[in-house]
Amino acid sequence: LQETPSKVKGFIVSHAHLDHVGALPIYQLGSLNTKIYGTVITRVITEIMLKDFLKLSGPKVPFEWVEVRKAMDNFMAVGYNEEFELEGLKVILSDAGHIPGSAIVKVVSEKGNVAFTGDINLTETKLMRPADLNALRDANVLITESTYGRFNHPTRKSVEDEFYEKVLEVVENGGTVLVPAFSLARSQEVLCVLAERDFPYPVYYDGMSREITELMLGFREYLNKPDLLKKVYDKFNYVKGWDDRHRAWKESGVIVASAGMLKGGPAVYYFKKLAENPKNGIFLVSYQAINTPGRKLLETGKFDEYSPLLKARFEIFDFSSHAGKDQLLEIVKASNNLEKVVLVHGSYDNQQHLADLIKEKTGVEVIIPENGQEIKLF
Repeated sequence: LQETPSKVKGFIVSHAHLDHVGALPIYQLGSLNTKIYGTVITRVITEIMLKDFLKLSGPKVPFEWVEVRKAMDNFMAVGYNEEFELEGLKVILSDAGHIPGSAIVKVVSEKGNVAFTGDINLTETKLMRPADLNALRDANVLITESTYGRFNHPTRKSVEDEFYEKVLEVVENGGTVLVPAFSLARSQEVLCVLAERDFPYPVYYDGMSREITELMLGFREYLNKPDLLKKVYDKFNYVKGWDDRHRAWKESGVIVASAGMLKGGPAVYYFKKLAENPKNGIFLVSYQAINTPGRKLLETGKFDEYSPLLKARFEIFDFSSHAGKDQLLEIVKASNNLEKVVLVHGSYDNQQHLADLIKEKTGVEVIIPENGQEIKLF
């Protein structure tokens, strides 16, 4: 944020991914007690994510455990469609369909209504219901993500079918499939695909996903198919230690492990054990950011410059939890009184393409702001 922490009156958190909550403790330093608002499950997951972030990053971050604790003490949990006030403004959160607890934020003022999508998805998945667009019906200004402003995703069914079939091929030929996946939501999504089809071979999951899965089952109202996630928890094998890890990679089956971009976590251990056997599979299900091992693998076929070429079968599947281009246009069209659209959370090329599409299809004004730019909404 461009503003000094003391000027910030409060935060409304759309969801608990680290790129959206990682800086919250900075606004609790010293005498600061900045209020934070979000859904109850977002509050609980945020605490787990911040504790893990602090544990892994330590001296690299400008806060300590005391600020994380203060952030949680100042985090006000609110439910979907439950109105609350912040600095004289009425605020309502609605399901954004991205991960459990993710929220569309609607702010009601005398001058007009502003809606912020956060990260949003209109596709029903095993874990998530589609976003609730009712919150956007009377929005005058829409602030929306634009991550996939130039692209559409394949249908979720086609992705799930292809993933399952290719996993089965590897395992039935005596191999082991490693699925590097984010502990929050993506791991559970992939495991649900396997559980729903009664995958007949061993499945292991490793990393923080166990803690997140247990947590999610305590908030069933935020899940699309809670009984399916309970089946994952009951049927599949959670890796409790090194004996389990050795057993997992030596057995024909599936291992779902963090980190999703192979930047640390148990997935790196499994990768090194499985990568040089052509019987095995490395199946990516997450976006691979620039300068991560996962991205290098995509571009060069190697984990890093010192590693041999990958010999295991390599596949990538689009399990995205972000709206594609056509869905983003549908989100814009959901409002009956829209005057202005502000595009955030996307590359400039994606934003420019989406802006042109929105103007062509709706005639609404579109703004692509620069970091730190002040925008007059009304």
